[in-house]
Amino acid sequence: MKVIEKTEGKIYSFSPNHEPIYRAKSGESLVIQTYDCFTDQIKSEKQPLSELDWDQINPATGPIYVEGAEPGDALKVTILAIETDVKGVMMVGPGLGTLGDQVEEMKVKVMHVRYGRVLFNQLSLPVRKMIGVIGVAPKEGEINCGTPGAHGGNMDNRMVTEGATLYFPVNVSGALFALGDLHAAMGDGEVSVSGVEVAGTVTVKLEVVKGLKVEHPILENARNFTQIASAETLDEASKLATDLLVKRLVAYTNLSFEDALMLMSAVGHVEICQIVDPLMTVRAVFPKSILDQLEITLL
Repeated sequence: MKVIEKTEGKIYSFSPNHEPIYRAKSGESLVIQTYDCFTDQIKSEKQPLSELDWDQINPATGPIYVEGAEPGDALKVTILAIETDVKGVMMVGPGLGTLGDQVEEMKVKVMHVRYGRVLFNQLSLPVRKMIGVIGVAPKEGEINCGTPGAHGGNMDNRMVTEGATLYFPVNVSGALFALGDLHAAMGDGEVSVSGVEVAGTVTVKLEVVKGLKVEHPILENARNFTQIASAETLDEASKLATDLLVKRLVAYTNLSFEDALMLMSAVGHVEICQIVDPLMTVRAVFPKSILDQLEITLL
């Protein structure tokens, strides 16, 4: 299996203009190394933060060109495994996150990540591995890796973990896939503007699904089908994710829009992914057990 080392190429934005660092065949599995969200700059809590290069935030390893991917297709990404480093980093600072107006000075915490636990002061927290930044190039322009959108990006969705499969719209030839910003743990919202940031490796399988229409990223796992959406406000993101999911239900069933909306209201959930990035991200979650009763998938 091909191992792509993080030193082979890192990007700080998703763009159709980046040169790919590897060409993958559809169906190929890869091991991708990543930096943490600070590009591994923080070594200890005593390190002066003035030494940090703030232009090196949220790097993603890539991009990877997937052969056969063309506009109008979808890129299917199956997350087979995530391995984290043994050092985790968190940060708070004035003006950052939801309560940054109450933070007087920047503070860094460095934690051990071992044996499935994160050591936070005297507490032992469970490791819950996930990927913060994952996506493909937009059709045009350049989107900073810190910003989520229809292309994916910094969605900070804790469901993006082992066993999940994501679908991204292919906007340019080869899709130009990249990922980074791993977390050993992160709660919904990522309220302080950081999870337990770690370097690590991700094993993924990349497949082209010809002709599959995907407007914004979709995620499914063993239990749920999930529509992800990002917008300027939580209200707008919630409405967009729900609208896309309900209309997909209508397209794949004989349900009316009204019945599909009521069904979503009865068994589905709208959940926050993150509320601290330039755009807000939510997920509309629908149980596969109901899809099984309807004898359908939504893909």
